[in-house]
Amino acid sequence: MGVVEVSHLYKSYPLGGGQIDILKDINVDIQQGEFVSIMGPSGSGKSTLLYLMGGLDKPSQGSVKVKGKDLATMQDEEESKVRCRDIGFVFQFYNLIPNLTVEENIMLPILLDNKKEKDYRESLEEIVEIVGLKDRRKHTPRELSGGQQQRVAIARALINAPDIIMADEPIGNLDSKTGMEIMALLQRINQQQNKTIIQVTHSPDSATYGNRTIFLRDGEICSKLYKD
Repeated sequence: MGVVEVSHLYKSYPLGGGQIDILKDINVDIQQGEFVSIMGPSGSGKSTLLYLMGGLDKPSQGSVKVKGKDLATMQDEEESKVRCRDIGFVFQFYNLIPNLTVEENIMLPILLDNKKEKDYRESLEEIVEIVGLKDRRKHTPRELSGGQQQRVAIARALINAPDIIMADEPIGNLDSKTGMEIMALLQRINQQQNKTIIQVTHSPDSATYGNRTIFLRDGEICSKLYKD
């Protein structure tokens, strides 16, 4: 059983009295500890698939199971807990709170989950070390480079110790050198902590940091590439 299982997934949106089909009969099984890249041209359905796997959107047909639980059958509160505790999200534009420090941004999921911040101080210490921000912990986002801001976003995704990290174009807003540094960081997290990482990317170079690439075209899987 995969940590994320997608079965006969369809996604459509109403359009002018008809509908537009975004995803068509998608079947994907992702195992714990995999690093999977989803690639394809603009409009192929990459981000839609990621959002459906992360419970940020609802399928038109089919199912998404996370750790054996079907997201579609969950009540809103249970689904929110899965998103908060089992999945960490990283986005292209960081989504940091400007007036909070690095530490405060990282700890935000703990507060939103009504957990005690003091119980996670040790985890915070480990994570700022992992992402290389020990000397920036009291800074606010405006005092950081783009790469440092993305490191904060990755740290925030890790604080609840999720099994899965989902990243939507995590280096899309960065220069190539900084982007490869972020990819190397994600690769270390994948390999050293056995986190499952699923990323959407346009970059073939970015995809090489993982062990499998899924190619989408016109809402369908057109090929899968496994790394030796």
